[in-house]
Amino acid sequence: MSLEAILVLAILIGAVALFISEKFPIDFVALLVLGTLLGLKLVTPEEGISGFSNPATVTVAAMFILSAGLQKTGATAAIGHLMVRFGKSYFTALVVIMGTITVISAFVNNTAAVAVFIPLVMVVANRRKIAASRLLIPLSYASQFGGVCTLVGTSTNLLVSSISDRAGYGAFSMFEFSRMGLILFAAGVLFFLIFGRWLLPERKAQELAVTYQLGEYITELRVGERSPLIGRSVLESRLGEDHDVTVLRLLHVKEAVWAPLRQALQQGDVLLVRGKLRELMRLRDTAKLELNAEFKLRDETLQTEDLRLVQALVAPGSELIGSNLKELDFRNRYKALVLAVQRRGETIRDKLNSVRFGLGDALLIQAHEAQIKALRSDKDFIVLDEVPGGVALKHKAPVVMAILAAVVGLAAFNVLPIVITSILGCLAMVLTRCLRVEEAYNAINWQVIFLLGGILPLGIAMQKTGAAGFIAGNAVGTVGHLGPVAVLAVVYLMTSVMTDTMSNNAAAVLLAPIAISTAEQVGVDPRPFLMAITFAASTGFSTPVGYQTNTMIYNPGGYKYTDFLRTGVPLSIVFWILSVTFIPRFWSF
Repeated sequence: MSLEAILVLAILIGAVALFISEKFPIDFVALLVLGTLLGLKLVTPEEGISGFSNPATVTVAAMFILSAGLQKTGATAAIGHLMVRFGKSYFTALVVIMGTITVISAFVNNTAAVAVFIPLVMVVANRRKIAASRLLIPLSYASQFGGVCTLVGTSTNLLVSSISDRAGYGAFSMFEFSRMGLILFAAGVLFFLIFGRWLLPERKAQELAVTYQLGEYITELRVGERSPLIGRSVLESRLGEDHDVTVLRLLHVKEAVWAPLRQALQQGDVLLVRGKLRELMRLRDTAKLELNAEFKLRDETLQTEDLRLVQALVAPGSELIGSNLKELDFRNRYKALVLAVQRRGETIRDKLNSVRFGLGDALLIQAHEAQIKALRSDKDFIVLDEVPGGVALKHKAPVVMAILAAVVGLAAFNVLPIVITSILGCLAMVLTRCLRVEEAYNAINWQVIFLLGGILPLGIAMQKTGAAGFIAGNAVGTVGHLGPVAVLAVVYLMTSVMTDTMSNNAAAVLLAPIAISTAEQVGVDPRPFLMAITFAASTGFSTPVGYQTNTMIYNPGGYKYTDFLRTGVPLSIVFWILSVTFIPRFWSF
């Protein structure tokens, strides 16, 4: 093995370790890989930047824009509201939800579709008296079923298709995945209909104050006659800076003031404060305040006729990702107060203002009705409250659906390549004023684009230096004597395991060159192996981080990590068996 191949293998191992550790953002890791490859001259400058000009990368960016057009015009939400009207029982609700999201996700970015559907499924669960935890995992999984039904269903499909084309084995057609995808969809629905009652948890909704464990760090303090706070405002008293507490409400003798800052405190005033127990006790002692030992926090304590509590999730592509409350100036910017944050079921307490948000984080927000309405229409949030009934299709919705149909149809009938039809579709979105130019730019998930642009050259380096062939040779040496079906099973299993621990796009890009080299050494067509990678990388069921949609439904479903293991591992095994059985029949060795 050459020195160049050894260096590429070292970079590959380092990249996988960084992706799994999540110490750095995935796009930064990809650019770090790209910079290292260029610095060591393992790829040429032209090969290095080829990831950004790759047809798959351009098409993925375009599909983000097309999905945004559907969202903005209300087409996706209108379909979702029709779904709410059906499903009188649990089983019919399950089938309707899974069928609807599967169809939509076959043509629309599935994270965007799930973002629209989460509040709608919560409504269905509330109206049908069904635990949301019994519907949200099926929602997430079914969105992945839809993604493997068409070429544009997920970015992974486009990526592997591009790698196949570059290697000389041809690109995939629009509906080449459909037969296998429909088999997996049918198996997934039957799986939940038969085994869902035992595998899916049933967690009843609790008061938000209980869910976020607010009672442990929100209490009432009364201003005593000797308190140094008398005559001073909350702002002047520097309670936030000196004691790390937040005053939520000031109860005067005759009135209650929410989020008070400049009102002068008087003897007998009652402060509703949030903070860690140690800080609250320190404030009580230094400011001569009296603790209400009988205080019991309930949701109505934090609400009035106009002031309400709502949960909001950090949406895909949200501006909040990577930022904190202080940097965002959240309180002034959104006219709302964040009382607590949950991440993967754990309530975050320490230094709330400095917590950097991630996808799917749940924020417990206190705000007036007007601000909640504004948050509901803000693309940065997924607000989990009762959705206003009946969304009518806006007048631009038919135009958007016609544009998407043209993009898919022209590519499906080989009139034009998908990269061209998707670019033309984006132009049509702007020219018909379905989207403004700045909205189109903002719709693109640039983290995904930089991930693809940075990691694709690693695949080129693996093939150039022989590193992919070395890995393939060792893999073939282990199971190659058992035949191509056994090798196919190993390739699918490797991809599935990597997808559950790191970015599915990165897993596909890293394994595709290895699959091609493996097929060449075995002496068979690589397309079955590439298809195995595509299906395995686009169906990450076993962990909440295996796929973005799993992360998004974690908090609203009240799930635990083990819930995904209990439902995802058996379903992944079913998909593995079906894929190994049917892929060789649809794509011959």
